[in-house]
Amino acid sequence: MDRPILGITMGDPASIGAEIAAKALADAAVYQKARPFVIGDRSCMEDALRITKLPLAIHPIAKVADCRFAVGSIDVLDLANVDMAKLEYGKVSAMCGKASVEYIERGIDMALAKEIDAVVTGPIHKESINQAGCPHPGHTEIFGARTGTKDYAMMLLGGDLRVVHVSTHVSLRQAIERTKKPRILTVIRLANRALKALGIAEPKIAVAGLNPHAGEHGLFGDEEIKEIIPAIEEAKAEGIKADGPIAPDTVFGRTRGGLYDIVVCMYHDQGHIPLKTLGFTFDKATQKWTSVAGVNVTLGLPIIRASVDHGTAFGKAGKGTASHESMLDAIDVAVKLAHGRAAGHMA
Repeated sequence: MDRPILGITMGDPASIGAEIAAKALADAAVYQKARPFVIGDRSCMEDALRITKLPLAIHPIAKVADCRFAVGSIDVLDLANVDMAKLEYGKVSAMCGKASVEYIERGIDMALAKEIDAVVTGPIHKESINQAGCPHPGHTEIFGARTGTKDYAMMLLGGDLRVVHVSTHVSLRQAIERTKKPRILTVIRLANRALKALGIAEPKIAVAGLNPHAGEHGLFGDEEIKEIIPAIEEAKAEGIKADGPIAPDTVFGRTRGGLYDIVVCMYHDQGHIPLKTLGFTFDKATQKWTSVAGVNVTLGLPIIRASVDHGTAFGKAGKGTASHESMLDAIDVAVKLAHGRAAGHMA
């Protein structure tokens, strides 16, 4: 377990997924802390090497035991599910959606069978997987369904900020309806276990309010009084260091200042906006993103899943210019979680 085995899913074949996987595995430092291989399509990975001009070799495998885990080559579990004659970079397609889901499912199955220690996922496109018949809106829900997990949550990590969500891919109206004590308490517990797995002995958890000023004692809404505060009080009774509800417009600054280790957010954008404001940098002159740092982790699963915290970047696909910063971050977090789980902490 000093070098956990990581299955890296290639992501949507029409995306930057293969390119950032290749760039990450060109870094010798990755092999010093992990044993990585790609779950994807051999032809796509070979094309990624052509696009990125990396002097690497593709080593196709049929099973993990075939891996070399050698610097200078990339082990690829080839599912051979992409017709390169039909592949168009930067385009939505059912073929690519189907392929990307198959990579995810294979990774999940291998992790459940304990053939690998963690799954690191590349970006997928919601419209493509929808065209392929996948009923789920994204990675988090696919992992939850295939592992049979009921209580799971999305945690994002970037720089000096961590956030975890009570709800994610639902409308804002539905998110408000899902702000209930049992779910909030579950997410607080998941956050506490995850931070312990990352090496924080006594996590300090901030719980954001749902409403402006955290409701102002019922003036702007009563969800804090009826649902959020009771969840926090029960978490405290269990010995968890939870605090709140804290006004959403100040909680992230307090956390970045070191007062807390993570923020429990009530809905998708409440957590995603501050995280991506810190991790994503847009250059006005070039009209391009110059940095896309951050990691997405699914908590509560029986397996470890870490992911890049960005999309398919179709506008950059096939050009070799995409940053692999987030992929390197995801690999690093997956390694830490694997060590944490080996030490008895469940993320």
